Amino acid sequence: MRKLFVVIFLFANFITSAQIFSNVDLEAGVNFVADLICSEEFIQIRKANSDLDAIDSLFSKTKTFYNDDISEALLALTLGTLPYSEMPLVIPFFNSSMNVPLPTKRNNMDLKIKNLPSHFMIDSPKNHFGDKDKLAHFFCNAYLEYSIPIFNVSDFMSIFVEKFEESFKVEGALDKRDLQVNKLGKEFGRLLLNDTSTLPSVVLTNKSLD
Repeated sequence: MRKLFVVIFLFANFITSAQIFSNVDLEAGVNFVADLICSEEFIQIRKANSDLDAIDSLFSKTKTFYNDDISEALLALTLGTLPYSEMPLVIPFFNSSMNVPLPTKRNNMDLKIKNLPSHFMIDSPKNHFGDKDKLAHFFCNAYLEYSIPIFNVSDFMSIFVEKFEESFKVEGALDKRDLQVNKLGKEFGRLLLNDTSTLPSVVLTNKSLD
């Protein structure tokens, strides 16, 4: 999971520059996503529907918030669905650690984690947390595939991150389930390039991560 956030960290300058061309800034979008997940409206959506329906609703409402700018919506969803707000790094040579704040809303973090869709894969873990940490993976890879389709940037970043982590020891590691949900996110990004009305459930329904 942590490798995903290294990708976000490395793209920070690119993301900041992209905001110049957006009518709504990134922080506002991330806060919108976090507030929506914490809202009574979203709680009721989850109670009355499946988690897949809730994810579709989250995507559709965020896209509307950004006036159908899919790239900005996917980026806000990547950061807004993070189940925590800091990325721990160990700095080489100095053997010291630091927590790098991520651009995600910290207020009501416990409530956001509680309300995040958790069982949207057919093999999601049966515990309460389920696959809550996989949503950010999914939307991040969709964002990269949709916004930078010139070459296979998702695969390139996976290789780059491996080299990065040889120097900066990032806590955690990608597992098989992370890699599988990354592929589904890329597929979603490709589908959006051809049909902007595509919903996440199109690629997530009846899918396994094992």
